[in-house]
Amino acid sequence: MDQRKPVTTARIKKMKEDGIPISVVTAYDYPSARLADEAGVDVILVGDSLGNVVLGYESTIPVTLEDMIYHTRAVARAANSAFVVTDLPFMTYHGGIDETLNAVARIMREGAKAVKLEGGEEIAPTVEKIVKAGVPVMGHVGLTPQSLYQIGGYKVQGKSAAQAEKLLRDAKALEQAGAFSIVLELVTEEVAAYMTRELSIPTIGIGSGAGCDGQVLVFHDLLQYAPRRNRKSSSKRTPTSANKSAKALPGM
Repeated sequence: MDQRKPVTTARIKKMKEDGIPISVVTAYDYPSARLADEAGVDVILVGDSLGNVVLGYESTIPVTLEDMIYHTRAVARAANSAFVVTDLPFMTYHGGIDETLNAVARIMREGAKAVKLEGGEEIAPTVEKIVKAGVPVMGHVGLTPQSLYQIGGYKVQGKSAAQAEKLLRDAKALEQAGAFSIVLELVTEEVAAYMTRELSIPTIGIGSGAGCDGQVLVFHDLLQYAPRRNRKSSSKRTPTSANKSAKALPGM
């Protein structure tokens, strides 16, 4: 029987202070969450990446709030110690705050301990209101899959000084709004490491190099458990090594 104490936001922040790597794995159902929890994973992310690896979509955009609620319910039953974070899906947090808080409440009632939102300065006020409502928030900058068509594809972020400065501003805005951690997806290795040093909250890398405070892996990629098409779709977002670029910010 697992005797680990439940992971909390305070513990996650302390791991950054102590230099202890934070492990994050996605899970979308009871058996995968149970395996992750028993393996000692710190955070289980019920990611909208389930659209790619479970539901067979080309992107995360078709994933609905009902999908996220259904999968959160299954994962929460299996997580005895791991901290469960659920993605707010596409367009559920860009309207009125009442609508957003209703979506958050529905997810939290199913057993999630926190929610994750994509975006930077533009969603910081929303993050602040969710945090003030008593719900922990994980941020997400860099490649933001819900904005895939606006970005123009799965492109590495932070290659130019302007991009790097924007990423840092976005991350700082989320930190100021009360986010307890932040995912850095497909950010250049140097910029991700610099951001990690500049932020007081933990960074969780996905395809952003070893300089982050933790790493997140997609369960199906970790086990190579998926049809070739779905594995290709998810692996676009999880390269084994981060792309490097010239120094983009002072002090890097």
